[in-house]
Amino acid sequence: MMNSLSRKDWMPEAYRKTLVRQMSQHAHSEIVGMLPEGNWITRAPNLRRKAILLAKVQDEGGHGLYLYAAAETLGTSRDEMIEALHSGKAKYSTIFNYPTLTWADIGAIGWLVDGAAIMNQVPLQRTSYGPYARAMVRICKEESFHQRQGYEIMMHLAAGAAEQKRMAQDALNRWWQPSLMMFGPPDDQSPNTEQSMRWRIKRDTNDALRQKFVDITVPQAEAIGLTVPDPELKWNEARGSYDFGAVDWEEFKAVVKGQGPVAKERMAARVKAWEEGAWVRDAARAHAAKRAAAKQAAE
Repeated sequence: MMNSLSRKDWMPEAYRKTLVRQMSQHAHSEIVGMLPEGNWITRAPNLRRKAILLAKVQDEGGHGLYLYAAAETLGTSRDEMIEALHSGKAKYSTIFNYPTLTWADIGAIGWLVDGAAIMNQVPLQRTSYGPYARAMVRICKEESFHQRQGYEIMMHLAAGAAEQKRMAQDALNRWWQPSLMMFGPPDDQSPNTEQSMRWRIKRDTNDALRQKFVDITVPQAEAIGLTVPDPELKWNEARGSYDFGAVDWEEFKAVVKGQGPVAKERMAARVKAWEEGAWVRDAARAHAAKRAAAKQAAE
């Protein structure tokens, strides 16, 4: 349909709105995604793990900023996007409405959640809107590191004491289904996939990405002695892929509507941070205005 568009190119209004929705939702997910892991920074088992986790959470904040900046090129302000998030008009990934109960959850998030994110995001490096595609290049590099970091945690736990392996298996059990939900509803129930594919905003369907994730992740679990919690999981020789059980889409819909285990807690934390940071934004605006006035006076 088109080569990569820039912010100055003409585009259909529906295309622009779809991009704003997807990019802002992606940015919100990166920012809200800092919360479940930030909860474990002070409780990481050693200094090395603490430093790695701190760097990872900082990366996620940077990803959100890249994406907000890219979305702003389409004529929407960051304040508008944040207001939409806080009011419930805009969504973020449902995965972040689940709690992190143990240190193994940090491993599961890195391995499964960031692994699913990479499946979604690598094709976006070729998306039809240039600023979005360019933002994804650095994001994908950093997410790849996050995935490996999470898998390394799970690998060490699975090879440790019996209680550590049980903790790793429990985290896999709880995060498997939410990770499959990250790709969105089935293709025949997705309201946006068909149009986004035509516009080349998306390059792969939800179901295709979900299948790819399962095919890559199941052998990774087996390699470290963990079991994917799906009694219907089996290798299909004819297809060259795994067959797997149905996703609980009723749970997915409920979590999207804000009924996740910690959905209210997540949003309350974001609103609180936004309100408490108002003085920083005000100071930055005042400083920028002062510099602009000084520059104008000098001219």
